[in-house]
Amino acid sequence: MSKPLDVCPECDLVLKPVQSAIGTKVDCPRCGYLLHRPRPQSIERVLALSVAGLILVLPANLLPLIGIRFMGNSNESTLWAGTVGLFAEGLWLVALLVFLASIFVPLLNITLAFLVSLHLYLKRPHPHLAHWLRWWQHLEEWAMLEVYMLGIIVACVKLSDTADVQFGFGLYAFIALLLVNVMLATSLDSYLFWQSIADLDKKTHENP
Repeated sequence: MSKPLDVCPECDLVLKPVQSAIGTKVDCPRCGYLLHRPRPQSIERVLALSVAGLILVLPANLLPLIGIRFMGNSNESTLWAGTVGLFAEGLWLVALLVFLASIFVPLLNITLAFLVSLHLYLKRPHPHLAHWLRWWQHLEEWAMLEVYMLGIIVACVKLSDTADVQFGFGLYAFIALLLVNVMLATSLDSYLFWQSIADLDKKTHENP
């Protein structure tokens, strides 16, 4: 049985798969596109980061992000309460976008990363591993925590002149969750993950 071939995503050159060592990189011989740069302990890093992300999800969404005190009145806001408030105001489309981009998609993204990395770390095959990894890579572009963070910064700057703004523990958890998502994207060695999934499938077929 012949080995599958790789294709350069930039110039569509068909290449034989190459196993590169840690600290080296593989470039396309025709266009110079970076094909693969192994990341050390990618599976272990992704697993640890995804566990941290799952721990941070609840406090980031349910604990107060900022507290506002104005003329003796105080009010605290959470990410979930903000989404519910948009629904209550009739801004359903905006609320849905905020919910998907700031709550649901990041949570799904971290969950998929946890499931894939856990199975690969334990070397346990699963019929949906490839689908999970594919969805994880597609959803990375839709987890827009940094956009919501930018909105929080703008709101704090505007309110600081007229009200007393206090940062809640939920904001620190949200910032940590944002950093975890960024580190997940940079820690993923997609070549290693796909190769590990292929190896597990091969062992499954050889030892049914």
